[in-house]
Amino acid sequence: MKKIFKFILANFPRPILIKLSFIAQPLLVYFLKGNTYIDPIDGKGFRRFLPYGYGRQRENVLSPSTLSLERHRLLWLYLKSQTDFFIKPKKLLHFAPEQAFYKRFKKIKHFEYVTTDLNSPIATVKADICNLPFESNSFDSILCNHVLEHILDDTKAIQELYRVMKPGGMGVFQIPQDLKRDITFEDHTITDLNKELNYLVNMTMFVFMERTILKN
Repeated sequence: MKKIFKFILANFPRPILIKLSFIAQPLLVYFLKGNTYIDPIDGKGFRRFLPYGYGRQRENVLSPSTLSLERHRLLWLYLKSQTDFFIKPKKLLHFAPEQAFYKRFKKIKHFEYVTTDLNSPIATVKADICNLPFESNSFDSILCNHVLEHILDDTKAIQELYRVMKPGGMGVFQIPQDLKRDITFEDHTITDLNKELNYLVNMTMFVFMERTILKN
């Protein structure tokens, strides 16, 4: 199973992976159902989770039902138990929408839910994060997870996030991090996908942004 997932992740672009997941997901849910692990996003139980990882595969991390990883489930629990995110009406902007959240956010009637990405087949607005087609002070909340580490001009991207967020708004911007580093590691000469993945796997990229607070 680990070898199969590693091969698929390494050889199929993310837009294709998203489309394939719609076919594989129901089968995985059926064959792995159990009560050893519970996904807090949908409450479903499984005898085990799936492995995941572009380089080093990690066991029991990918939920078969929501396709969530640990960071998705932690974020869900945080938003649900520590904030009013799900309670108050809001206009929500979601970059590179994760399947773990996409369908659930769409069903929340008091959300005005806008998704954006350059390539994702489930994004409604195709846009460059450094040149967003939205008016200033448009969104109450913004989710932008594991996007900024791929942006060449991340300063411009953060300025755009700040511009379109309403005063007093909330943003969640997750990136890979290495807490042992005090400054950002960047090398824009790396264009080979395998080399880039090696850096991502070792979580050594764009650490400074994780320690930066964006307020509006």
